Amino acid sequence: MSLKAQIDAYNVQKEAKLPADVLALMDTTNEELIAQHIKDNALQIGAKVENFSLVNHNGESIELNDLLNKGPVIVSFYRGGWCPYCNIELKALNYYLAQFKTQSAQLIAISPQLPDETLSTKQKNELDFDVLSDVCNKVAEQFGLLFTLDERIQALYTQFGIDFEHYYGDKSFKLPLPATYVINQEGVITYAFLNEDYTLRAEPIDIMAALESEQN
Repeated sequence: MSLKAQIDAYNVQKEAKLPADVLALMDTTNEELIAQHIKDNALQIGAKVENFSLVNHNGESIELNDLLNKGPVIVSFYRGGWCPYCNIELKALNYYLAQFKTQSAQLIAISPQLPDETLSTKQKNELDFDVLSDVCNKVAEQFGLLFTLDERIQALYTQFGIDFEHYYGDKSFKLPLPATYVINQEGVITYAFLNEDYTLRAEPIDIMAALESEQN
């Protein structure tokens, strides 16, 4: 099943479960975020990515350049383990991990979650790749993906029991746009999927096609 089909199935469940006014607020704020065109100023295909180092779920420092020495790197930015769309996407990427490795590619996922929450996300989704903690969104900002969650959605998520200080160590309500990149061994982006609409995610099969095109 495609990632889109999985997300569509979740959307049906969400619409059946949540009140109409809540769904309307989510749609309105999502449309307003899309209208900001944040992605227009983010890193795109052809851009050179600066080296970065982040701590993984085990507290180990992972450096982009070290990964690139072994092959291309897939970087997936996600909002957090509380986000159902992110969890669906991470599981879908994990399913394709063996195929990615046939192209010598490595996969990392990045969120601003604290290391303990990053570990929880990895364990909950049974992920077989490194999940990195970008506390304060320094790397997300480097990629141009950073935005501040709408105050109405902040209040809504708080009602849902999502404690941002618990997940992120602060109440800045700053998050990265969900985005997926393929970076070649020269540090250049060869594939980019980013969208202000958090319900849209990169299809793993498209990521695989991008990796394969690099080998041809």
